This record gives sequence, C-alpha cells and structure tokens, in this order.
Amino acid sequence: MRSTEAPRPLRWWALVATALGLGACSTPPSPPKPADIPATSPAAIEPPAASPAVATLPKPARPGDWTSYKIQAALRLVAANPDLSYTGEVPDPLLAIPVLEIELNRDGSVRNIHVQRVPRQAKDTVQLAIDAVKRAAPFGDVSHLPRPWKFSEVFLFNDDRRFKPRILDQ
Repeated sequence: MRSTEAPRPLRWWALVATALGLGACSTPPSPPKPADIPATSPAAIEPPAASPAVATLPKPARPGDWTSYKIQAALRLVAANPDLSYTGEVPDPLLAIPVLEIELNRDGSVRNIHVQRVPRQAKDTVQLAIDAVKRAAPFGDVSHLPRPWKFSEVFLFNDDRRFKPRILDQ
C-alpha cells in the first residue's frame, strides 16, 4: 500500500481466504486419550506417530477462471508455508523477487516448474520458492480451464527470506 492511499477496510482476497477456510488458523484436533482408544485398536498398542510440521490443507475449490485459480494457489502457498511466508506490508526494498512458471496436470498437481526470473542476489530464494510450490500442491482441478494449464507466480521475499505471492499484494 502506498503511503498516499487511504487504507482499504478489507481486501477482496481476504474474503476469498475466509471462504476457503484459509483466513484463520485453527488448532489441530488433540489426539485421543488412552481411555478413548479400544484395547484392540493398533493405536492402543503402538505410540502415536509424530505429527508432521506441514500444515494440512483443505481440498482445493474449483474456481471458474484463471484469476480466481491463481488467487487460490497463492493462498495455498501461504497456508502450506506458514513459517516461510508473510501477509503484511511488502518492505521496500525487497531482498529478492524470483518468478516461477508452474505447469499443471489436469488434477492440479505440478507437472513442471520453470524459473522465469532469478534474482541477482539471494539466489537461494529460487529454491525456497520451488519447495514452497511443491508443498502447496495440488492446487485443484484445471481440466475445466482453458489450456495451457500453467501460471506464473512472483515471490516477494523480505530480508528474513519469507515470501508473499505478488497476486496477494494487488
């Protein structure tokens, strides 16, 4: 946001995030208590496995156009990478701005990632962005959208090497 602009009460993408269930953090359900587990259950015999640090993402919606799809993908990127992303103001200057072209399969899984722009400094942010895309996939069915099934995403990295998808800053 530029300092000469009046603050917006609520960005429209925040409404999309809320509708997709990505707007608020929720705590995962607590594991069952030993008294709740039947004695014949495998969980009663084996200790519970450590839960992964990766966020569990809801099933992607089916957006009607590419713009909505790209917003949904950006929200998934942020939700899948909570410790590596930010949603606040974009700092000036930015540390790095890598750009990726993400080619998708029919089901929204990643077919290929092409690096369109490598920043002059902090070149490691390219790999951080690629890994973030892989964690957020699949992005949802694209078979109803016109081909080619690919889109570009601009990653705005701050000095802490945390990113914000550019489409969420418009």
